[in-house]
Amino acid sequence: MLPDVQGYDALVRDFRWQVPDRYNIGEACCDRWAAKTPDAPALIQWTDGGVQAVSFRTLRQRADRLANALHGLGVRPGDKVGILLPQCVEAAEAHIAVYKLGAVAIPLFTLFGPDALAYRLADSGATALIGTAEGLRTVQALGDQLPALSHWIAVHGEAPGAHGYEALLARARDRFQAADTAADDPAVVIYTSGTTGNPKGALHAHRVLLGHLPGVEFPHELFPKPGDRFWTPADWAWIGGLLDVLLPALAHGVPVVAHRFAKFDPERALALMAATEVRNSFMPPTALKMLRQVDRPAERFGVRLRSIGSGGETLGAELLDWGRGAFGLTINEFYGQTECNLVVGNCAGQMAVRPGAMGRPIPGHTVAVLDADGQPLPPGQEGRVAIKSPDPVMFLEYLNKPAATRAKLTRDTSGGDWLLTGDTATSDADGYLWFVGRDDDVITSAGYRIGPGEVEDCLGAHPAVAMAAVVGVPDALRGQRVKAFVVLNPGESPSDSLTRALQDHVKTRLAAHEYPREIAYVPALPLTATGKIKRKDLREQGTAACPTG
Repeated sequence: MLPDVQGYDALVRDFRWQVPDRYNIGEACCDRWAAKTPDAPALIQWTDGGVQAVSFRTLRQRADRLANALHGLGVRPGDKVGILLPQCVEAAEAHIAVYKLGAVAIPLFTLFGPDALAYRLADSGATALIGTAEGLRTVQALGDQLPALSHWIAVHGEAPGAHGYEALLARARDRFQAADTAADDPAVVIYTSGTTGNPKGALHAHRVLLGHLPGVEFPHELFPKPGDRFWTPADWAWIGGLLDVLLPALAHGVPVVAHRFAKFDPERALALMAATEVRNSFMPPTALKMLRQVDRPAERFGVRLRSIGSGGETLGAELLDWGRGAFGLTINEFYGQTECNLVVGNCAGQMAVRPGAMGRPIPGHTVAVLDADGQPLPPGQEGRVAIKSPDPVMFLEYLNKPAATRAKLTRDTSGGDWLLTGDTATSDADGYLWFVGRDDDVITSAGYRIGPGEVEDCLGAHPAVAMAAVVGVPDALRGQRVKAFVVLNPGESPSDSLTRALQDHVKTRLAAHEYPREIAYVPALPLTATGKIKRKDLREQGTAACPTG
């Protein structure tokens, strides 16, 4: 979508959004290329045993079979379909089938525990679930907590009462006419953690893919170029994996490598990128820091990357210098959030990269630093990061949460509407934005956004815990790590075994990436006069008491 011109100013000047009235993500990512280049690779599944390529023709046939099968089960446009799969061919097929059907995809992280899955499936009202056999068994153990969920489809194994994925496809027709969806029709709900209570489901329209394209093309040095091939260690259940990599690459006809390590291993990641000839990668900062520990990565493993994009925390001069030395390129930082993603970024080939800056507004997006009244601030003054509305990449609403949706928006004195990111920053005279911090308490650890409320609720359900508060403290590798302050019930005493039990409780009930790596036992929590936890006090206390390594 970016114009064929050189230089940041020219890109901004000549850019125009091209959003049609009718648009379908599944059709754009698959049907167009199945007709144009049917034998070209769409997906490349990497395993320790080798590489398997799937063409656009095969991807369309299998996704169409699944769409017909879902329709046969009674799934209709607007229905919610959970997708509980890791990076694999079937996950891409499921997304395309759901979008072509006109239904709404609910991506779910395979490492979620039963509590996290139960909330998301119940809140969304999902009627069908496509998942690994292990994942389906976890959800089925929830019993009657999910009355709307009536159809189960098991991939890679069997689960009681579930349809077998391959058996369903074998019985279905291999052609399906995509639903005639409007660009503003709902397509996907991605849950994002907030500071209090349960996660919120950000509902996005089909146009969200078009809204992402400039934000992918810009930090990946005017992607796509001949020979490009994309991979990310980020799971496709998150907006970073799904809409920063999988869907935009397919929309451009660029093959995507499918593989997610259970635990990121830098040397295996390098071996994967070499074996599959990856040229473009989205690497969260934590992954980059782990790759930095490998000596001469490109030379030793034969990796030939053309672009690396990264987001989630600010990259410093040291990491940028390492990237240039290790891979011969400048890592381009970008910025966004689940509700409105990829709106600020860097492109070293089109403008100077200033270490520590998030970048400049991506062409097509208007991003400003606002004061408390919604007015743009001059360079150098700290304020709230906001994106001008309307914008194709902007979410429709928080599912079932109209008050939270309204709180996300503000209006300036001239009547202009803005979406508030919840972050604070400054700008400079050239329009670069410099991140200052969050004005809420969301924890960003190893690229994951973790809402303290959800972890606190999980800890509070343990019989030993009376109260719990969770904050993020500095961590050299992860950016932040989760630290919990716990008040025990009478008769309970702190111990190493209790700490391990509480950590395991969060790992198994919620998610492995959300467990508190540190637990401090305290007699009471600092509270405001209205009973709210003073997280700022706990952050200061936790930061002072903990090392940053």
